Amino acid sequence: MSVSQSPDFLHLDDLLTPQERRVRDSVREWVDRRFLPVVVQHHRDGTFPLELAPELGKLGVFGPTISSDGRDGVGNVAAGLMMQELERGDSGLRTFASVQGSLAMMAIHLFGSEEQKTRWLLPLRAGTKFGSFALTEPDFGSNPAGLRCRARKTADGYVLDGAKKWIGNATIADVVIVWAKVEGEPDVDPDSQSAIRGFIVEKGTPGFQPKLIEGKLSLRVGLTAEIGFADCAIPASALLPQSRGLRSPLECLNH
Repeated sequence: MSVSQSPDFLHLDDLLTPQERRVRDSVREWVDRRFLPVVVQHHRDGTFPLELAPELGKLGVFGPTISSDGRDGVGNVAAGLMMQELERGDSGLRTFASVQGSLAMMAIHLFGSEEQKTRWLLPLRAGTKFGSFALTEPDFGSNPAGLRCRARKTADGYVLDGAKKWIGNATIADVVIVWAKVEGEPDVDPDSQSAIRGFIVEKGTPGFQPKLIEGKLSLRVGLTAEIGFADCAIPASALLPQSRGLRSPLECLNH
């Protein structure tokens, strides 16, 4: 199969470094060879080819700007070129990579403990584990200031209650980054923006109830879900310790 070539009327290629062109071309070749032959059927079925995730991991598209485990991240231009090529394949493919890397991995990288980083970043980067980022809610979209999801402090950790919607990868995720307002901590006003914290919720946690949104007219290859939290108990170690306030989820979205 020949590799796709786009007209470069503005000679933008001349502005790229050799590394940036190599990164883009490797993802472009993979999309043409491995993804385009199967995307039509997946679009019709409303499914995603999860078996390709480890190949995406080898390409380095998950959290490409993050340096960890002795591996340097690429620059923002190279990362953007990667996402552009995935988007050319399908918006659902690019969404899958962005949620995994720029949101779930980035939240752990920026705000997680060393133990959390050690446990999750490497398998997420490799595509052997899947991540999700639960911010959007049915009544407030992606506006963190209006969050209704609550985390109630207990003797052993926290209990989550609330709902999220339009959450990418949630039904397949091994780990979900959940943003909620904290109640029950003496130094935190639950009505203030500073009460917003990030939590790691693992697949199979009782009270964590993801449900695939089916019958969409667009983004059919992207797996989006609604999530219910009903007395969802998580340990104190699930808190992303460096997360606090609106700044935290918004900083992830900036990536």
